[in-house]
Amino acid sequence: MFHAGKTLSTARRVTLVTAAIATAVLVTAGPASAHVEVESEKAQALAENVEISFDAEAESNTAGINKIRVVLPEGIAPADVTYGEGPKGWKFTAGSDGYTVEGTALKPGANAEYSIVVKQLPDAKELAFKTLQSYSDGHTDRWIELDANGENPAPVLKLKAAAPGAKPASPSASETATAAPSSTVEETETSASSVAEAKGAEDEGGLSSGAWIGIGAAVIVAAGGAAYLLRRRTGSQQ
Repeated sequence: MFHAGKTLSTARRVTLVTAAIATAVLVTAGPASAHVEVESEKAQALAENVEISFDAEAESNTAGINKIRVVLPEGIAPADVTYGEGPKGWKFTAGSDGYTVEGTALKPGANAEYSIVVKQLPDAKELAFKTLQSYSDGHTDRWIELDANGENPAPVLKLKAAAPGAKPASPSASETATAAPSSTVEETETSASSVAEAKGAEDEGGLSSGAWIGIGAAVIVAAGGAAYLLRRRTGSQQ
């Protein structure tokens, strides 16, 4: 016997379950739908003076992007990166392991598009630019995962094989200048440590050689004075 009510109820449950699954899929896919894209017309290992463009997609409809912080991949030094183009008024600042571009917040929903110029790309197959994307409300998207299938993948630039005869350029003057003082810094720290140890020994009751010399001289002077007074007293009694 056909039960229309039962069939309708079953169909309704199937519809509700399907809608719930679709909603769950959309919610799960939401955070990973936006990301940072990277591209370059000269994406080739050991290529020189390469402009690399980035497109940081906006996730928020209420706050604007106001800062992009990037950790450079191995083989690219911050000193070998210069600013190309970017949002009006934004500034580029090199750091110890990468760079930052920031300025007045963009309109909510607007992507942050900018470019950098690299002196020479390393001899590699791909380059990952880990990116922290900040908004005017304080929120930060962390596009740092090296797994392309992750929820927050870092933008990766794939490189063609190096051209025949291409060679790595010599280190930049800025790299050499920053590398040279390292030994001086270490020597300074060692020297400071020695001074601290010596001072600690004095504080714990030990005396320096200079202090002992001063004490010895004082004893000799005192002894000489005492002998002189004794001779005068003996002479006067005679």
